[in-house]
Amino acid sequence: MMPIGDDNSGRTLTPYINYLLIAINIFVFIYYQRLGTNIDFLMRYSTVPGEILTGTDIVGTNDLGPSPVPVYTTIFTAMFMHGNIAHILGNMLYLSIFGDNIENAMGHLRYLVFYLLCGVLASFSHVFMALVLEDGLLIPSLGASGAISGVLGGYLVLFPKNRIRIWALLFTFRVPAVITLGLWIVMQVVSQVNTIGASEQSGVAYAAHIGGVLAGMFLVRFFANRKQFGI
Repeated sequence: MMPIGDDNSGRTLTPYINYLLIAINIFVFIYYQRLGTNIDFLMRYSTVPGEILTGTDIVGTNDLGPSPVPVYTTIFTAMFMHGNIAHILGNMLYLSIFGDNIENAMGHLRYLVFYLLCGVLASFSHVFMALVLEDGLLIPSLGASGAISGVLGGYLVLFPKNRIRIWALLFTFRVPAVITLGLWIVMQVVSQVNTIGASEQSGVAYAAHIGGVLAGMFLVRFFANRKQFGI
């Protein structure tokens, strides 16, 4: 089941920030990451939970390279990096579908701040879960998924009845956002629970997705037009 579009009939602003975010992600993936083959870049600019918790750059362990930037800065650099082509295509698809409506509801600058703040809180959620489980502390994490999860959380609050076009089993359906995104959230929670105590990790930071959604659902009330949406 994959979303391929939504109802944009109420959009009045051109989503310049959303376009810019998509362009930056694609540029970083192609130019700096060389379509995901530049492992050295990944090891230097990804977020490593152990580094965030200690404030110390960890080099050598798990093939980690020295970060050319302060370790806390990697929370932002990792937000614009992706592991492979499928990773970036999936993230940019979700951002293109849901981000424009949120930008329209907030305005350009507020949307940018909202997006980045959700990404930061999502990363902290991942770091916190790694600390609690004592697992994955030295595994780099990267991707726009946390910030985009915040966008999905905001969308769920503002546009629960919007019809989302879904592609599944070679057919397309129109499903209310509350069902589409609600199922997505449930899948993230179940997946996170299933990783606890598992001998093999999927490589997906489900805690970041959950933290991002919760951050988006909470912060959207402060960034969107309250009178327009009655929040």
